[in-house]
Amino acid sequence: MQAVHQCSVCARRAAGGLVRNLADFSLLRTKESILRKGAACMRFVSTGSESRKLGVQKLEKWSNPAHTNTASLTVCRGLCAVPFTHQVENLSYDSLIRRAASLVTDSSSTFLSQTTLAFIDALADYSKAVHTRIAFQRQYLASLGKMTPAEEDSLQRAISSWRAEASERLDECKHYESAWINAVNLSKMAAEAAEASGAQQASFSLRTSIQVAKSQVEEARKLSADAEKKLAETKVEEIQRMAEYAASLDDAEEHEVHEAYLRED
Repeated sequence: MQAVHQCSVCARRAAGGLVRNLADFSLLRTKESILRKGAACMRFVSTGSESRKLGVQKLEKWSNPAHTNTASLTVCRGLCAVPFTHQVENLSYDSLIRRAASLVTDSSSTFLSQTTLAFIDALADYSKAVHTRIAFQRQYLASLGKMTPAEEDSLQRAISSWRAEASERLDECKHYESAWINAVNLSKMAAEAAEASGAQQASFSLRTSIQVAKSQVEEARKLSADAEKKLAETKVEEIQRMAEYAASLDDAEEHEVHEAYLRED
């Protein structure tokens, strides 16, 4: 009986040891699984090849059961050190409205800049066409009575061509002027909406853009107005010059008639 008792005690001890070994083995497998996952995360956030080499060396070292606890702690520290760039923001309706108002001001500013550029270019093209017409017209007036019929016809065709070009450019100016006025009005409303919603910086920037656009358009309008003024002066000169030329022709005809009358006498 004593021998049987001793054998049962030994059997229980052996079973207990086996259970502890199985538990330790299961715990070791669990920790090693956590270790592999942590090492994979560390390799993912690492950007240098040297860091990847160090991670592999550490993984080989930590696979030793004696270093399992240290490895788990180190992995946890490494994961805690990873920065999280996607932060959840608690956006209120006011902040969303401010963002929307800023987007509206950006779109309005783009609309304003494009229409301003188109309008200024149209005014510049119109001024150029008018000045070119004036140049040909003055050349024609200065050459009255001195040109051959072919030269006179060529200048008249050039004047007519540039007159049509100036008229076309003027229609283009009216088209872009309408779009520019709409852009200015829209920008004003967008600036007011941004200011009311709290987007002060966006409102200030847009109001500044409006002032700059108005200043640029004003300068272009002055140039076109100056061209139109010179064209009006040229028309007055044309009337006077044509009257003088017609009078000279009449005097020449009268002189020829008088000479013919004297010859008959």
